[in-house]
Amino acid sequence: MTFEQVLESNKEKIYRISRVYAVAPLEPQDLFQEVVYQIWKSFSTFKGNSGIDTWVYKIALNVCQRSKLKLDKGKEKTVRLDSLQFVLAEVGPDKSQQERYKALHDCIATLNEADQSLLVLLLEGLPYKQIATITGLTENHVAVKMKRIRKLLFDCITPKLA
Repeated sequence: MTFEQVLESNKEKIYRISRVYAVAPLEPQDLFQEVVYQIWKSFSTFKGNSGIDTWVYKIALNVCQRSKLKLDKGKEKTVRLDSLQFVLAEVGPDKSQQERYKALHDCIATLNEADQSLLVLLLEGLPYKQIATITGLTENHVAVKMKRIRKLLFDCITPKLA
C-alpha cells in the first residue's frame, strides 16, 4: 500500500480526530497537516505489526494529544468536544435535541483526558481490540474503562434530562 492510498482511506478519520483536539490558536487543518506529516515521516518504518488503520489512529491520537499538551501547558486541559456529533435517544417531549446535546457535551467535559480519548475512539466506531492496540491498554482494560465511562455519563446526564 502506498502513502497516498493510506492517506486517501484515512483522511476523514484523521480530520475528525484533529477537529476534536484542535484548540485556538491551533486549527483542525494545522493538526491534520501535522498528523499527515508524521505519518509520511514514519511510513517507511511501518512494520505491519498492526493494521495500517490502527497505526494511523495511533499516530493521529499521539500527535493531537502532544500538540494539545504543548498549547495547554499551564492552562486547564480541554478537548474540543463540540466537533463530535451524537445521535441521542428520545428522552421526552419536553427536552429539545439542543438541550440533550448540551447535557451530553457537559457530561463528557467532566471526564478526564484519558477517558475522553477512549470515548473519541469508541465514537469513531473502533472495536475494543483496536482501541487497546492504539492506547497500549489491554482489551479487557478498555472494556472495563468503557463500562465505567458509560456509568459516569449515565449518572451525570440522567438528572440533567429529568
